[in-house]
Amino acid sequence: MSTAATASHPTAARLQDRPGAWVDLGLTLPIFLVYQLSVVFLGVQNATDMVTGALLRLSDGSRSTYLVATFAIGVIFAGAFALLGRGQAFRPRKFLQIAIEGVVYAVVMRVVAGYVVGSVFAGNIQSEGRFVGFVMSLGAGFYEELTFRVVLFGLGAKLLVWLFAKQKVQLTGEAQLIQPSGASRLGASLRVLAIMSAWGVVCALIFSGVHYVGPMSDSFQLASFTFRAVLGLALTLIYATRGFAAAVWTHALYDVWVLVFR
Repeated sequence: MSTAATASHPTAARLQDRPGAWVDLGLTLPIFLVYQLSVVFLGVQNATDMVTGALLRLSDGSRSTYLVATFAIGVIFAGAFALLGRGQAFRPRKFLQIAIEGVVYAVVMRVVAGYVVGSVFAGNIQSEGRFVGFVMSLGAGFYEELTFRVVLFGLGAKLLVWLFAKQKVQLTGEAQLIQPSGASRLGASLRVLAIMSAWGVVCALIFSGVHYVGPMSDSFQLASFTFRAVLGLALTLIYATRGFAAAVWTHALYDVWVLVFR
């Protein structure tokens, strides 16, 4: 191997690294903080946001106390990231990398979903103003990815794979085999892929469906439901292959594009 190739290899490897769990959280910290510090002034919040209401109740409705508590959470968040994320794949430029990835994935996601359905659905929030659209985009990126990709898809996939394929699986595509004697590794891997793919479709349908429930819901249309389901599938694929931070930034930047700039 040439010296030039050897020198370039570590950089390429770092760019391709999927962040560890704590680095993933650290990369989403700016989105979390901007949303949490802004949403309290809007009078609306993301439907999957369970933190804002709880903090306001603990703060007895005081916005100043809420802001201090939110800042404290951010400090704890950053401290845990710095302490527990040591040794994982992180460089300061990871923030720039993950933002660029988010832009690229958002564009590709829009093109693919638009090809399937043919139009974009911005939702009702657009009438509330660009700042509200921006803040709500960040909330959707963080809380909806946490709810639908990490909890619903991630934990659900691990449980279903363990129940029906007797395997422990990581969402990087690596599987720790606990199969019965005589079962083929290839057959077990295909079974895992089928289970995770089917569950990904179910999660995408649930993700799309919740947009038609609640006070800020849209009127149901099959085209918009299909469009959002395709977006849900794309975000699930991004989460499974690139991690939580990539899915959060992609979702947030896509929503900013649709709700703020269109």
